[in-house]
Amino acid sequence: MPGRWSAAAALVTLLAAGAVPVRGQSVQYRSPAGVEYRSQPDTGAIARAEAALGMDPSNVDRIIQLGLAQSGVRQYREAVATFTRGLSVAPDHAVLLRWRGHRSLSIRELDRALDDLTRGARLDSTIYGIWYHLGIVRYVRGEFAAAAHAFARARPLAPNAGELAGSHDWLWTALSRAGRTPEAQESLATVTDSLLAAAANAYAQRIALYLGRVGPDQVLTPADTGDIAVATLSYGVGSWFLVRGDTAAAREWFVRSVRSGGWPAFGFIASEAELRRLR
Repeated sequence: MPGRWSAAAALVTLLAAGAVPVRGQSVQYRSPAGVEYRSQPDTGAIARAEAALGMDPSNVDRIIQLGLAQSGVRQYREAVATFTRGLSVAPDHAVLLRWRGHRSLSIRELDRALDDLTRGARLDSTIYGIWYHLGIVRYVRGEFAAAAHAFARARPLAPNAGELAGSHDWLWTALSRAGRTPEAQESLATVTDSLLAAAANAYAQRIALYLGRVGPDQVLTPADTGDIAVATLSYGVGSWFLVRGDTAAAREWFVRSVRSGGWPAFGFIASEAELRRLR
């Protein structure tokens, strides 16, 4: 009996340390440093979406719902496979290209993401998510002027205050990194207090920094404990310092973003790219 309890205790310890993968948590991304980032367990949404799709296997809407359910628990590789399945049914479906491009970005397959999103934009130029994620891909690649163009196309298509704040934020950041400072400041001219209050997200907090309403040490609040929030906010502060030429402070914030563990966050992905460029 003591031996059995010892073995159980050892297994719990290994699981807590991440040494043993939990069932259903597949490796999604392995960083250049060798850190493995995994999906989360399905809580039922994937099983329900699979059952619905099983009743109508060629239904593109149900294929998309399965991919979204997989994405909800960070099963991005599985989602890419699902959206690919959908594209075999509907090769010119712009929404499928939007989602496969987005999730290819999540697993750092930037070339594939760029191809999908560019093609999606040609098929349907009215989809906000295509332009927004195309901007992120271009930005991570260091193509700041092209990123700014994509975010400018996304901004008037934003479906809600949160997304509008996000497109404002990344447009300012991309224009600043492209050396177009006056245009960057002008891009914030239409940001209102009501928009920031309605958005109430990490991008609204970052924009407050760009507008000079808070200092860099006030962007993260005690309530910001989630890995995605910390990664997103830390990148915003780091890029703010980088635009001002303070590479040492920028690097510290980019490292903080990566250490958050919020690997799907665009701020995390951008921080990885910045740290490579700052070597």
